Amino acid sequence: MRVMPAFLRAMLGYLARTEVVTLLLRLFAACAWLAVVPVANAAITLATPRVERAESPTYVDVKQPRFSWVVRSDAPGTVQIGYRLVVSRNGSTVWDSGEVNDPRPFDIAYAGAPLSPGERYDWRVDVRTSDGSAEVSSHFDTALDEAAWHDVRWIGKRDDTLPAPLLRKTFRIDGPVKRATLYVAAGGYADMAIDGRPVSDAVLSPGFTDYDKRVEVVATDVSLSPGTHVLGAELGRGFYGLTNPNVWHWERAPWHGKPRLRALLRIRYADGRVSDMVSDASWQVADGPTRLDDLYGGEIYDARFVRPDAWAPASELPAPRGKLVAQTEQPVRVIDTLAATEVTEPVPGTYVFAFPRVIAGWATFDVSGPSGTTVVARYGEKLLADGTVDARDEHHYFKNGFQTDRMILAGERIRWHPRFSYKGFRYVQVDGWPGGKPRLDAVTAQVVHTDIAITGQFDSDQPLLNWIHHATVDTILNNLHSIPTDTPMYEKNGWTGDGMLGTEMFLRNLDADRLLAKWLRDIADTRGTDGAPLLIAPNPGWGHVRAPTWHAAYVFIPWWLWLYEGDRRPMEEHIEGIARYVAMEDARSPAGIADTELGDWVSPETDPAGENAPEDKRVAATAYLYGMQRRTADMLRVLGDDARATTFDARAEVVKKAFNARFLDRSQARYRGEGDRGYRQAHNLLALSFGLVPDDLITRVAAGVAADARGRGDHLDTGALATKVLLPFLTATGHADEAWAIATQTTFPSWGFWRANGATSLWEHWKLASRSRGHYFLGTIDDWLYADVAGLRPLAPGWQRFEVRPKLTAFLGRASASVVTPYGEASVAWRKVAGRIEADVVVPVGAEAVVGLPGGPDTVMGSGRHHLSLH
Repeated sequence: MRVMPAFLRAMLGYLARTEVVTLLLRLFAACAWLAVVPVANAAITLATPRVERAESPTYVDVKQPRFSWVVRSDAPGTVQIGYRLVVSRNGSTVWDSGEVNDPRPFDIAYAGAPLSPGERYDWRVDVRTSDGSAEVSSHFDTALDEAAWHDVRWIGKRDDTLPAPLLRKTFRIDGPVKRATLYVAAGGYADMAIDGRPVSDAVLSPGFTDYDKRVEVVATDVSLSPGTHVLGAELGRGFYGLTNPNVWHWERAPWHGKPRLRALLRIRYADGRVSDMVSDASWQVADGPTRLDDLYGGEIYDARFVRPDAWAPASELPAPRGKLVAQTEQPVRVIDTLAATEVTEPVPGTYVFAFPRVIAGWATFDVSGPSGTTVVARYGEKLLADGTVDARDEHHYFKNGFQTDRMILAGERIRWHPRFSYKGFRYVQVDGWPGGKPRLDAVTAQVVHTDIAITGQFDSDQPLLNWIHHATVDTILNNLHSIPTDTPMYEKNGWTGDGMLGTEMFLRNLDADRLLAKWLRDIADTRGTDGAPLLIAPNPGWGHVRAPTWHAAYVFIPWWLWLYEGDRRPMEEHIEGIARYVAMEDARSPAGIADTELGDWVSPETDPAGENAPEDKRVAATAYLYGMQRRTADMLRVLGDDARATTFDARAEVVKKAFNARFLDRSQARYRGEGDRGYRQAHNLLALSFGLVPDDLITRVAAGVAADARGRGDHLDTGALATKVLLPFLTATGHADEAWAIATQTTFPSWGFWRANGATSLWEHWKLASRSRGHYFLGTIDDWLYADVAGLRPLAPGWQRFEVRPKLTAFLGRASASVVTPYGEASVAWRKVAGRIEADVVVPVGAEAVVGLPGGPDTVMGSGRHHLSLH
């Protein structure tokens, strides 16, 4: 193949706007048997200006915020040469970077004088590229300091009765307002309103944390006209004041208390005056119509209390022990509304509304009836044999109710939905509905989750693979509510192992880096005196068990944030804690062999309620210990600490030798543990994926996994840990045919089996009796869809260099994928045309792609849109 010299590609990058050069470029490409046809476009634009990876954030609490932008150009070979970034306040420059020669368009740290608290800053960047210049501007607001918060009290109601408190404060605006900002922190949730209108569309807000460590602040600009106004709030318990006794003991978390609010409304008048209206004992409080709110149990709403008869002075309450911090993850919002597809009456007077798919959220009820009438709504993901909703708490996790709302009518029509709880469901059963069978539109379903953008796409000509991808993304989104959870119905917990297994899927499909960085702090907050994280984060003091397979989230997530998002800060922030934990895990692993309470969870033969695979858990534990040691060494090297990196590498070698000495049967080229039930795919896959297999045995070990799957009729035998690496490592070791057979299987156990049995989401277990139908950790096949089927994977941090190498072209006719990287969108769309492979590849400005189509040589491509045809 003729390869375009680097200097020529660079020259053409400068000149490609001319039609002559474009023609020459096409002629050059036509001379190669692997045709490469760039598409030229001269326009240079800048997009998505961000601060701290958020667009126009309203509460930035870091001293040196980072700026980013995306350069867009279709001109081939375009590169960013440099930039000039200017930050100003009220028209005066506070920092001018000057002309900086740097190709990096993200995480450019502020380097000016200290920023003032509670102020708006404007910023502009002028970017020079090889094809011209462009500029973009935006703004951000800094966080308040302690002085601003000093006179702002935590308030609520003194008694511990269950109704959600209403708070209000009347105030007056005496002139034109330039800008007004409401700052809110809460123990639990706070629905804020001005004159009865919500101040924002955020729900279940502020976000959930360990309130003993951190309490999130939300800042919202509000519109105010001269005159008298009322600032109101309704407070929900959330995980702060949960009262329903449960197996994880959220009802007695260390921070547990009555819901409370801290709010400051800062009013900046057009004439320059600044006035603060703060939460204090001058506010009024009353019990509202939400008589009970419980994240797990549901809510009781009594419309007869919509207008309280009496208001009393609000009580000042002790502050949560955590420090105030910015809510950096996206807010939770109502994302969509689904209409019911049918209403059935399986039992006289019992009506069941069915919706198109399993969601997380709530229902809105449009109902009228006599005062005192009680309508009961039960939510579930599936139906019982008699057609009623399965809203059972079979394992007795919750003492006082589960997934049930109650509405008490006041004689007038109401449209009501819960405000402080969400459910996992596809069906809503109503009992006590007045007036006979309800209309189909009397109940609608709201999809509620963190408002996180879908930034990745996958598609192919294989319907099952497309279904798996879409069901995976939907299931992930159903489990994002300030943190990644494990089921929206049964648990709502931030299980570390689940989130770790899903992280790469999150980062390929979603704008998830801020949420994951926040959750990583939650994980760090759970560490005890030994340095090990707990099993769920945030944590109420439950789960003090040894599980390196789950604790590994603390180690691997910072690395993936670096690889997929180019973000060094999580490594820098947590490396000391990571190194301490991994060293401790090594120290408590005699002779290099680790142990764990949680192994390859929910393999096909296990109890559908959840259980470890019937195998020696020490194999998985030791493999993960080795992987954590290697990854810790890698992060230390990135951060410039080569000496400590060498120490972790040396310990990893000890573990590798111990692992192979204890578990490897060289004669059979397979890994065995004590008490295994037959051949275990997981043991061998984990050894392969972590690089523990001796080089001379890799081929045979991989062949053993493929042979075992074939012997099971092309079925997997893996749980959550090993399913993630099953298809990638079969594909990488020459067994793409077996990977394809497993991926497209439609009988138990398989993804196709779920689909064939009516699934609209991913399940917690391979069996039909799976407890939850809203669980993503068996959906890690999605990693394979992107990286091997479409062929798109990162090679360098932030996708600065990425690979396009589809490996399943023998089994389908087309596939495509795209991801939004810190440099912009990277994508591939390949297809078979008249016996040859064609591909369209998009490389964002600042990145390069290594493209290898089957049967052809590799070629390196700079930015632009490229068409390739393998003759």
